[in-house]
Amino acid sequence: VKDLFPGAEIKPPLGDGRLDLGPWEQVFYMEFDGQRRKRVVVKVMGV
Repeated sequence: VKDLFPGAEIKPPLGDGRLDLGPWEQVFYMEFDGQRRKRVVVKVMGV
């Protein structure tokens, strides 16, 4: 249920170096704070 609400971070599953989403899963970026410069940080962590 937590994934249904917008937040500051996501933790999508990865498999074979790609997003491992189900047939009905998607990742959306929604902006509610108006247009301005933003910083996007992508951190890849693994074993």
